[in-house]
Amino acid sequence: MMELVLQNVLTPAVLFFILGIFAAVVKSDLKFPQGLSEFLSIYLLVAIGLKGGVELSKHALSEVSGPMLGVLCLGTLIPVVVMLICERIGLDRKNAAALAACYGSVSIVTYGAGVTFLEQTGTSFESYMSAMVVLMESPAIFVALYFLKLRENTAPSVQLGIVAKPGDASLLRESLFGKSILLLVGSLLIGWILGPKAVPVIKPLFIDLYGSMLVLFLLNMGVVAGQRLPTIFSYGIKLIGLGILFPLIFGTTGVLVGYISGLSAGGMMLMGVLAGSASYIAAPAALRASVPEANASIYLGLALGVTFPFNLIFGIPLYYQIALLLA
Repeated sequence: MMELVLQNVLTPAVLFFILGIFAAVVKSDLKFPQGLSEFLSIYLLVAIGLKGGVELSKHALSEVSGPMLGVLCLGTLIPVVVMLICERIGLDRKNAAALAACYGSVSIVTYGAGVTFLEQTGTSFESYMSAMVVLMESPAIFVALYFLKLRENTAPSVQLGIVAKPGDASLLRESLFGKSILLLVGSLLIGWILGPKAVPVIKPLFIDLYGSMLVLFLLNMGVVAGQRLPTIFSYGIKLIGLGILFPLIFGTTGVLVGYISGLSAGGMMLMGVLAGSASYIAAPAALRASVPEANASIYLGLALGVTFPFNLIFGIPLYYQIALLLA
């Protein structure tokens, strides 16, 4: 296990993430321009969506229906479990819902690091797994925030699938058409419609340069995570513990769901990554619009400052080891 951890740590992506944390801790003036940070986020969303769509076009619906059902179940159940646990330890409902949305959703960068890990170990995986990222992203955000309304006894009335209240309509719009979801789903559909004939066009930018772009993104994320660590530590060990406990529980559950869905060891590991990661792009964007009262330092600090590095260093090798045991 330690050999796998070291193998995962000693990669350019992870080492640059650690460099970013170090830069923040020593208060270096290293800072990414806002425009570059935005570009890197858009690039990763489009790259993962396109690759997932192209690969999905090569498979029949019957072949992917099991994993699709698995990620939809995970995206629905995880936010409910997270919210109940957070309320049990004394966190208020709005912050509990915010954490539920983040942990029910996925980290596309952790997924990308998982794919890189599999490629480095020579482990094959189902090529359509990138499409599962898209399927798990939006439902978790909607379920978490809708569950919050139910808990507050202000559930909206729904007729013919249309949410009645203006605030709820905003929630639905942000969950389905926020820029992160829009780019992921739109890129997936474009890749699926065009299929393999899109590869010559997208390969130079979105495939060949993906690893290098991921390195830059993780350097920036390291800086951001390092800046938020003091804030999250101020909330005590109980909250920090959740940032480690959630990926352990949900990541292991994801691997088991992958096993039940009939995935290979590589596919099981990626399902574990999807379930065990926490969103710090799509979910926070929806939360800022729908639950502005939630403390961003809590949900961003925990997702980015604790769970993200834990998965990057320990989680990915652990899910891989569990998947090998089940394969």
